[in-house]
Parts: sequence; structure tokens; C-alpha cells
Amino acid sequence: MASSANRLLAAVFGAVYLLVGLAGFVVTSGVGFAATEGKNLLLFEVNPMHNIVHVGIGAALLLASRSVAAAKGVNVTIGAVYLLVGVLGLFLVGTGANIIALNGADNVLHLGSAVLLLGVGLAADRRTQDSGLATA
Repeated sequence: MASSANRLLAAVFGAVYLLVGLAGFVVTSGVGFAATEGKNLLLFEVNPMHNIVHVGIGAALLLASRSVAAAKGVNVTIGAVYLLVGVLGLFLVGTGANIIALNGADNVLHLGSAVLLLGVGLAADRRTQDSGLATA
């Protein structure tokens, strides 16, 4: 795994997002499933729907970390989704459409995650993918 930036990033981000999702359930007791305002987990506002999303993303990243190709694909896909969520989140905070209880810290985290996941997913481990075409 150490030889693949994509596998390592998927494993680390997967573990972190899975743990954050599970920890979120501890603080969101009494919060509506898709409430526009949640409770804080450190600086980040979460509701039960947001927690489920984090658990799902964490699980997908951890499962994908088993192979370079899967990790690259999932890193790019989740990175693109986080880029979209980060940008849309800028407009959703404080509105009734904010069904995952986003706040400013969430938007920064999602945009940062997007940059890392997309950057590594698109740039790293190219030689591994191309090695089938090249002769050593």
C-alpha cells in the first residue's frame, strides 16, 4: 500500500470519514434526519443524514484501497462529488435546501478533500496503470 499514493490516501481518508460518520451519531441524538441545522462535531455541523453519507464514503474509500485501479477511480469520483458539494454548500448554508446541515467549516473540509482526492487520483500511480503497455 505504501507504494501507491491512491491506495494510501483512500485508506486514510476512508478510515477518517468512517470514524467521523460513526462519531457523528453520538452527538446528533434528537436531531431530525435531514434537519437543516445539526449539532457540532468539533467545528463541523452534522445531522443523521450527513453521518450516513460520511459512513458510506468512508466504507467506499476503505474498500477501494484494496487495489490501485479501484482507489484511483473512487478517489476521483468522490473528489469530484466533494468539489460539487463544497461549491454548492457555499450557497446552501442558511437555506431550507441544506438537508445535510452544512456550515462553513464543512465547506472548507469538503473543498480540501476534493483537492486532495482529485489531485492524487488524477496525478499519482500513472506508471502502474501504464506499465501494461511499456516494456521494462
